[in-house]
Amino acid sequence: MTENMPQETKQEKKKVIFSAIQPSGTITLGNYIGALRNWVKLQDDYNCIFAVADLHAITVRQDPKIFKQNILNAYALLLACGIDTEKSPFFIQSHVHTHAELAWILNCYTQFGELSRMTQFKDKSQKHADNVNAGLFTYPSLMAADILLYQADLVPVGADQKQHLELARNIADRFNGIYGKTFTIPDGYISKVGSRIMSLQDPTKKMSKSDENVNAWVAVLDNPDTIMKKFKRAVTDSEAVVRVGEGKDGINNLIGIMSSVTGKTADEITVEFEGKGYGDFKQAVGEAVVEELRPIQERFNDYIKNKDYLEEQYRKGAEFALRISQRTLDKAMKKIGYVLK
Repeated sequence: MTENMPQETKQEKKKVIFSAIQPSGTITLGNYIGALRNWVKLQDDYNCIFAVADLHAITVRQDPKIFKQNILNAYALLLACGIDTEKSPFFIQSHVHTHAELAWILNCYTQFGELSRMTQFKDKSQKHADNVNAGLFTYPSLMAADILLYQADLVPVGADQKQHLELARNIADRFNGIYGKTFTIPDGYISKVGSRIMSLQDPTKKMSKSDENVNAWVAVLDNPDTIMKKFKRAVTDSEAVVRVGEGKDGINNLIGIMSSVTGKTADEITVEFEGKGYGDFKQAVGEAVVEELRPIQERFNDYIKNKDYLEEQYRKGAEFALRISQRTLDKAMKKIGYVLK
């Protein structure tokens, strides 16, 4: 191999991972520990391609000014979390037109019944009963296009996205069955590290920014005082013993968070806080989270002020993504019979 060969050819033996996150305006501690921090680690072992999924976001009505800022904030925050654009193409989805084009094609290879069975469509239709639009219904076909455009081998997915990934596999298999091998059939990637972070107020539920109780979740960009207040108010139990145990969901969750941000095992944490009360423990967990997030917040503040740098990075990512994805789109269109220009 020569030095002037493109990066994607040099690294072709590595498996490809694609992952994207919507610009929701708030990324929680749960998002960071459960997903984003793992994205950073994956970059050394895989060909990773990352995106801010802004096309997906408009199935719900957006305020234009807030939406634009949320997109930039999400991009800057993921850079701050450690995405290295020298290793991994990282782009804004709407900047790469192949996503919308392949999504339309895949709509025509996705069955109505398949889409109607999607759990997220049912849930979001109930939440947004005044705006049950076609995009909300065909959202999984766009997600399939996102993945298949890059011939992704693996896709990191949470429990709420497994159904969508299975549909993407079915669509790819159906298309390949009709026209011959066109798309790689993607598998789910299950991270070996990272805890499932639960609500601080109801630790039987996953931490979510949609929780009406603001004390239930911590945002990555929350200031230290806010973070400390939320952990001090975290639900525990009456035993007052720091240990993992049945019926101790709140403490189990706090131990998981402490372990995730410090690298200490649950046993080490139990020994460290033997004889100490929950107040001391919640204070320590809050402080550990503050220190984990401090450098991310500092980098974010630097990036978001430097619009020229952000534009340079997302333009570079989009150019790279378009080169790769256009090959797949052209291949699919050619097999269908389109006249390519």
